Amino acid sequence: MILPYLLRLLCLCFASFFVLNMAASLLVLVSSRSALRFAESTTPSGAARFLLALRLLPVALAVLFVVVLCVPSYLWLEPAATAEHVGVFCVALGFLGATTWLISVARTALSLVASCRHLLLCRSAGQETQIAPKSTLVLLVEAETPLLAMSGLLRPRLLISGSVLRNLSAEELDAALSHELAHRASLDNAKRFLLLLAPDILPFVRPLQLLERSWSRFAEWSADDQATSGDPRRALSLAAALVRVARMGSSPALPYLSTSLLASDRDLSARVDRLLHAMPIARAASGPAEHRLRTAGFLAGALGVLCVTPYLLSSVHELLELLVH
Repeated sequence: MILPYLLRLLCLCFASFFVLNMAASLLVLVSSRSALRFAESTTPSGAARFLLALRLLPVALAVLFVVVLCVPSYLWLEPAATAEHVGVFCVALGFLGATTWLISVARTALSLVASCRHLLLCRSAGQETQIAPKSTLVLLVEAETPLLAMSGLLRPRLLISGSVLRNLSAEELDAALSHELAHRASLDNAKRFLLLLAPDILPFVRPLQLLERSWSRFAEWSADDQATSGDPRRALSLAAALVRVARMGSSPALPYLSTSLLASDRDLSARVDRLLHAMPIARAASGPAEHRLRTAGFLAGALGVLCVTPYLLSSVHELLELLVH
């Protein structure tokens, strides 16, 4: 198949992304059990960050390769005014890469639309108010079904139903609201957006969902820890709030870009048990020395990449030539 210059570049980009994303994803999949065992040995906040990074690593590496190496090497070393034959195998890989991106973008767009519609519905059926003791601004929805969630992406809103507000004590309500505010501080809905946008290994095949579910579980535990701040009395209040809301009935279905107090009934007993019997660990802050060390490491890595860039681009261009034919 004869393709012009820019169309050939587009095909190579999608093909390269597909191959690298698949290879890296398979490596992550093979090591996922060991990764989960490691995550369980650390704090919930650390485990959530680790699993999120591991899930997004294949996509990040593939995108970085295409943007930093594939495109520059092609534009630098490929003659601009030539049309060249592209093999069927390369075209097929490019089609698969483009399809995985199209599917991920489509499902992300649908989730954004569903989230916006849900917030509009809640605004029309409820009213904004402030709740003591922290004068937290919430969107109060008069409904008998239990609802306490942080919904939305750019400006997430705290939603609460009148039934939850009436049934929780002041201490339980404060702990529950603190849990959802911890989700907002951690940008968990934005992280859900990234997971949703990450392309699959193959169209409609998502073998890394185990990592995504595990990230969600540890994110809930981390929010529990931040809400209680190591205080056994607040941990008891949050555990009581979880049980009381669960007994009120099934929560309404929420868009994917939402975090609910009862994110998963299957994890409820584990959350209550660790709140009652374990001391939640407060999140540790990074010191100035750690930030300086990270900055120095980043600058050293960037300098090393700049030094070897000409050789890398030449090698990558040779690999692209093999892929084209």
